[in-house]
Amino acid sequence: MNKNLAYVYIMIATFFWGIIGVFVTYLYEIGFTPTQVVSVRALSASLFLIVYVLYKNRSLLIIKLTDAKYFVGTGIVSIVFFNLCLFHAIQETSISIAAILLYTAPAFVTLFSKLFFKEALTTRKMIALFVTLLGCTLVIGIFPHTTEGISLYGLILGLGSGLFYALYSVFGKMALRKLDSLTITVYTFVFAAIAITPFSEVWKVFPLLLNGEVWLYIGGLGFFSTTLAFIFYTKGLQMLESSRASIMATLEPVIAAFMSFLLFGETLTFWQYGGVVLVITAVILVQEPPRKGRKSSSLSA
Repeated sequence: MNKNLAYVYIMIATFFWGIIGVFVTYLYEIGFTPTQVVSVRALSASLFLIVYVLYKNRSLLIIKLTDAKYFVGTGIVSIVFFNLCLFHAIQETSISIAAILLYTAPAFVTLFSKLFFKEALTTRKMIALFVTLLGCTLVIGIFPHTTEGISLYGLILGLGSGLFYALYSVFGKMALRKLDSLTITVYTFVFAAIAITPFSEVWKVFPLLLNGEVWLYIGGLGFFSTTLAFIFYTKGLQMLESSRASIMATLEPVIAAFMSFLLFGETLTFWQYGGVVLVITAVILVQEPPRKGRKSSSLSA
């Protein structure tokens, strides 16, 4: 029963992550820029997460000044640039393509793990990297060459979102040696909000906040697609192996593609859908079964 409930929690989290592009697109239509959307996501998520931790266990908010170095990595280097790249990619390409290019992150994690943590680059991982590359060439229209291919700028943004998303695992793994995962998540968004807000000119959209619809999209972005997604994913991880949870999360780009088609009429070509399948297959391939007697920790960006 617990395992079945865990699957439900992971699916809820995956659904909330999958609809993030919907909230972002609606905010663009209202008049927000990508940088302003990053700012409101970080600010709203920080608020919701702090309230949640105060209710759950306020001692998790206590950190040392020296711990700030971890959050510069997770919050500024990773989350700020990951969101900037992702939200610009949604604007430049589409929700579907941005979501699938984001899922090149496991390939980057594999390479970083080899470089920084000396983890073995197994045959399984090498195959997954090749399948990821092949999938991306289909998604962006390089092979076969089609008129529906995306621009170089869109490609760089999409791969950039995957790169910076992957860096969260690197910095997060370092922080996990000392801090609780919930503490890391809260301060990650707090540092991200502090870093991006002064440069976002978010105050220019204050008149738009008089529109109640705007608050629905901001709340959806910060509460559903960030705070609740993290809470449900974490609850699922308590009853399920992290590898299984990660594999289930690969449904995110599928959900993103479905919602973009349903709400905005976005479609992909036959070859692009094939690329989506290959990238998701690569994410599943790269999952290494946990070693016996070894407990793994997970973070959610």
